[in-house]
Amino acid sequence: MMYFYLAALAAPAAAPLPVLAPAFAPDLIDAEPSPSADQKDIVVTAESRRKIENVPNTTVTVDAARIATTINAVSIEDTLKYAPSLIIRKRSIGDNFAPIATRTSGLGASARSLIFADGVPLSALIANNNGNGSPKWQLVSPAEIAKIDVLYGPFSAAYAGNSIGTVVNITTRLPDTLDAQATLLFNNQWHTQYATSLSLPTGQVSASIGDRFGRFAFFTSITHTVSNAQPIAYVTATTTPAGTVGSIATFNRLGAPIRVLGASDIDHHVQDTIKLKLAYDLTENIRASYVLGVFLDSSQARIDSYLRNVAGDAVYTSGFNSGLYLREQRHFIHGATIDGQASRLDWQLAGSLYDYATDAQSSPTATLPAAFTGGTGIVQRQDGTGWWTLDGKAALRSGAKDSNGIDDHVLSIGAHADRYTLRSQSFATSDWIGGILGSRTAASLGNTRTVAIWAQDAWRFAPGVVLTLGARQEWWRAADGFNQVSAASPGIGQPVRTANGFSPKATLQWQPGANWSFKASFGQAWRFPTVGELYQATTVGTVLANPNPNLRPERARSVELAADYHDASGSIRLSLFNEVVDGALISQTGPLAVVQPNGTTVTATASFVQNVQQTRARGVEFAVDRRDVIHHVDLSGSVTYADAITSQNPVFPSSVGRLLPSVPRWKANAVVTWRPIERVALTAAARYSSRNFATLDNADIFGDTFQGFDKYFVVDLRGTLRLNRQLDAAIGIDNVNNNRYFLFHPFPQRSVTASLHWRL
Repeated sequence: MMYFYLAALAAPAAAPLPVLAPAFAPDLIDAEPSPSADQKDIVVTAESRRKIENVPNTTVTVDAARIATTINAVSIEDTLKYAPSLIIRKRSIGDNFAPIATRTSGLGASARSLIFADGVPLSALIANNNGNGSPKWQLVSPAEIAKIDVLYGPFSAAYAGNSIGTVVNITTRLPDTLDAQATLLFNNQWHTQYATSLSLPTGQVSASIGDRFGRFAFFTSITHTVSNAQPIAYVTATTTPAGTVGSIATFNRLGAPIRVLGASDIDHHVQDTIKLKLAYDLTENIRASYVLGVFLDSSQARIDSYLRNVAGDAVYTSGFNSGLYLREQRHFIHGATIDGQASRLDWQLAGSLYDYATDAQSSPTATLPAAFTGGTGIVQRQDGTGWWTLDGKAALRSGAKDSNGIDDHVLSIGAHADRYTLRSQSFATSDWIGGILGSRTAASLGNTRTVAIWAQDAWRFAPGVVLTLGARQEWWRAADGFNQVSAASPGIGQPVRTANGFSPKATLQWQPGANWSFKASFGQAWRFPTVGELYQATTVGTVLANPNPNLRPERARSVELAADYHDASGSIRLSLFNEVVDGALISQTGPLAVVQPNGTTVTATASFVQNVQQTRARGVEFAVDRRDVIHHVDLSGSVTYADAITSQNPVFPSSVGRLLPSVPRWKANAVVTWRPIERVALTAAARYSSRNFATLDNADIFGDTFQGFDKYFVVDLRGTLRLNRQLDAAIGIDNVNNNRYFLFHPFPQRSVTASLHWRL
């Protein structure tokens, strides 16, 4: 098998595709599929313990059975691509920068969502962008998943103000009996755009084993991925460089004529994710657990120039340099928990640590093509960046229960502390491929710290009626900020900042009968600036500029009205939502002090993170999940309409009334699965997004170009076959209609995924 896997990666573009089998896919909308008769039961640690948070939020659940049936999932981001209102910017297999967009927030607002795996935060709250602020999805593989819960809106006091958009809780497997599994997966994308035409194979091998021995249980897994991506960027100019031919005419996102000079940032990744979970029952009711995750990535990006001189040789401009790089990452995550349960009191203490042990990216500054073999360059290092969190929480139950055995009264309380550290430094080097570091040319350093307490009381004061009241108080501090924007600059220390916020929450739920539920929710949330927003230097033209260290926190006030019908065949839900954010932190145009390479300071007009006085987003979300709508046919899907605009903005008046960046008016998806016989499942799915914009004033009128944001309609297919009790096979096609679209970057075109899954 391994020889076959390696041979597939090395096969030329014209080689025929091997016939393999399954990936993984998701479960959507609140109901759970019934397992097949020969599916092994698994006991999941987190699910065998009661939930202390007792959240009142609208929740969508995606489970392992649906993942295995309906989605071509190569990485965990894929498992949520049909969840209502969500868009995850996964540009390619192996992409480390995949932020999540929600009902009311776009892809550049990564700090408005919280992502957890077994209670350990994967959200990179060191920034609020689609770069180093993206969640660390790569620390979890699809093979680990037991279920994923998606919570909408900031309506639970148990979560920080970063829950404005959504909270994603990933629960992974921990078997109670011997459980071993392995998957072999192959994917190939065919990408054609401008003068680039590529066949891009990806191979993946994953394996896991777990068991329980009395009080002790363990689970360990490893996933090895070798991937090749389409170009993530294109090099453009206003005119064709003198003495060359080969550039391609198009328009930039503002509608002005440009020339495409070539493709850039064509990534090749070699990645490993290693996980270890340990659990020990100290007593019948008290459990200690530990999670270790290791992520390794060795990447190299190449470029493809379309320019040729009179001799037919490739020609490169300086714009190609940034798309040619080497990157090495070695990240670690640790999580430790001890929790206890009694008849009326549940409690938990938890801590986590995320460490950028090694994070380096080097690129040339020397002239190409000579720089292909070395020469001067820049090395950016983020070693030492990371975060730690501490949480303590408890739930006290009244002991009284209704006729369905549900607690009449639950009081939850908790305390939280965290510290986020940014250490981003750039160094000159005489050899960008392997030379030693020279003088420091730039630095962005700093820390943020938050301490919080919260309480939430759920009271069933009448039959079918539950009132949940909550509040969260947070104290925030930013310190140790330092910026250096050039080798000639001595750097400046940034001021210490402090702020605090009080966030009340309320949800009233009424269940008039067994099938209907109506809910009204209100929540205020304070989202404090990330350390990156405060201290990450801003690029203006070809030079760096000091950031704005005086940003204020943003305050969101959110409302949701939801009606839900559910029965044995699934659910149907309609949600109305409204969100007003004061002081929204968004990049917009304004005056900025720029330090020149000679050390002098000038004022320039640039785009950088600022407080927008007020934004408003309102809309409606309709979601359905029905089993056996006709015999052996399941249907799930959603439609979301959002009117998300800038409502007040004296700094940039032309943005008022315009759509917020990367929040489209319409988002929709649909998944249909047919099971003609017990062992076969055939799925067709579709995803749609209307036109959206990159800029606050919506000046980017042309979406079908690099850096533009276009509409898209993508159709996916998947078929699964259970060969026997131990083997599953699957094959699928993503983007079968080969829709070519941009969300700033070009996104994947048609690709085929095949996999074979074995279980003990």
